[in-house]
Amino acid sequence: MRTRVIAVANQKGGVGKTTTSVNLAACLAAQGRSVLLVDLDSQANATSGLGLEKAEGGSLYRPLLGEGTAMERIKDTAYPNLSILPSELDLCGAEIELARADDYINRLKKALAPVRDSGRFEIVLLDCAPSLGILTLNSFAAADHLIIPLQCEYYALEGIAMITRILNQVRETGINPTLDVLGVVMTMFDGRTKLSQSVVAEVRQHFGDTVFETVIPRTTRLAEAPSHGKPIIHYDPYSAGSSAYEVLAGEVLARLQQKSA
Repeated sequence: MRTRVIAVANQKGGVGKTTTSVNLAACLAAQGRSVLLVDLDSQANATSGLGLEKAEGGSLYRPLLGEGTAMERIKDTAYPNLSILPSELDLCGAEIELARADDYINRLKKALAPVRDSGRFEIVLLDCAPSLGILTLNSFAAADHLIIPLQCEYYALEGIAMITRILNQVRETGINPTLDVLGVVMTMFDGRTKLSQSVVAEVRQHFGDTVFETVIPRTTRLAEAPSHGKPIIHYDPYSAGSSAYEVLAGEVLARLQQKSA
């Protein structure tokens, strides 16, 4: 399998985007895939969620401006097959700096080109910031596929409308004509409430087979794991959250295989 770059994006905050990025990366790695998680959010929650400290100069900020390389900033994690390109506060400045740069929309694509060419990773997951700023647009330009996490609440469909519009613009303007949605993943599902069930039903009716079969439950253990710097499969491997992300990883691999075929 050639290197696949997958952006995990939703401009709404609090939808389980970083939780999905970290846990999907860990589950794919546990299934024997070589995975790189790229933290593109200056809050660096994906970085701390894998147990790493923020380190000055450790993010993609400089490579995005043409200084240094992404490869030299990749860090190993405590988990086999899983590496991270961490984030830190200086990524806040990237939005402003990139706006003034030539070909600003393709800076991430260029920075990640050596990572793709190295063949070191089968899957590169981009954890995008909760916005549709320049870094997220760079992710859309650099990615092969998009995964959109949606929380099980009534505002869920509002969140996806803007992303779909931007996705279409990215394709139609020729920035990335082959970018597609690998899937929509429903998060924070509470099976005890009619609200969660009706939102999932509505999203499935709207997007059909694009929605992953797996739904991610709202659980205390899943919420606790980042404070311990561990993905859920290493924090509580027998929990409902761990099972859900393991099944989701299998679905993601199956869809990637279909697309490569």
